[in-house]
Amino acid sequence: MNIVVLAGGISTERDVSFSSGKMVTKALRNKGHNVIMIDVFLGLKNGNENLEDAFERCESLSVNVKEITDKAPDIEAIKALRKGDSKDFFGPGVIMLCKMADVVFLALHGENGENGKVQAALDLFGIKYTGTDYLSSAIAMNKSMAKKFFEMNNVPTPKGTTVYKNEDAYENALKIGFPCVVKPCSGGSSIGVYIINNEKELKEGLEASFKYDDVAIVEEYVKGREFSVGVIGRRVLPVIEMAPIEGFYDYKNKYKAGSTIETCPANLSDEITKQMQDYTLKAFDALGLTAYARMDFLMDANNNMYCLEANTLPGMTPTSLLPQEAQAVGISFDDLCQMLIDISLNA
Repeated sequence: MNIVVLAGGISTERDVSFSSGKMVTKALRNKGHNVIMIDVFLGLKNGNENLEDAFERCESLSVNVKEITDKAPDIEAIKALRKGDSKDFFGPGVIMLCKMADVVFLALHGENGENGKVQAALDLFGIKYTGTDYLSSAIAMNKSMAKKFFEMNNVPTPKGTTVYKNEDAYENALKIGFPCVVKPCSGGSSIGVYIINNEKELKEGLEASFKYDDVAIVEEYVKGREFSVGVIGRRVLPVIEMAPIEGFYDYKNKYKAGSTIETCPANLSDEITKQMQDYTLKAFDALGLTAYARMDFLMDANNNMYCLEANTLPGMTPTSLLPQEAQAVGISFDDLCQMLIDISLNA
């Protein structure tokens, strides 16, 4: 197959996306496919070049990427790299190349990757892609909306409220009490997430969170263990536990090797494991997801579970959770990437 791996973009998870894309590209080439990885925003170096034999020149057309740092990228600096008009999200040659592919593997994360906009655009061009559709992507990405769908479908989730920049956000956030958690409504990779213990921290946390999104979620703080559960098709994978050595499972602890102890299958009883897997599938269905996704959970000392969010394009980095869960049931990384394509094409 001729495959385009879309990565990069202009979300705060740009670097994570590149790491996912690099791994996926290697895996799919190992499977014998012709694979080009491209930065969806910056596009081809020469967008007007002849692409007739593009998939015979996979390596020369593919973007070269670096390792993830422990800091989020400077998006304004990235935008400045684009020559000419930067209002179009798709860089030079991107759509043309995607039209030529048999399928596009979405290695994008965060805004304009998981919020349904790219999926909707590809639908309009008749381009096949991996992952769920535009509508379920949009619902899952909006944490406020996803929380409502969880509540309507009896999926346990922390008590919370939605607050808006410049609209009495502080006063409304105070109603949740302390400790609480503040996070962007449509963020990812725990960027802009703050654990709040008092009024001063609340003001600072809201201000910082609003730098990433004009809407924020304020939730009750649940002290407990952190887990994640993947779904491929309708197959629920083993539960994985994430135990950061310091702090909580934030951007640094997610992507810096050695920062977090990950255990898969998690050390849980069969009963608790099944319950979390059942909630995972229930959340998957509540949001109307197809193909694959990953749900994040917290569990308190009394074994009460809380679904935090759904990840519709889970990370595929060296430290990512979905590949570890798949490995636990004997699915290699290369086979996983092929499986995600096959399931997406048949969803």
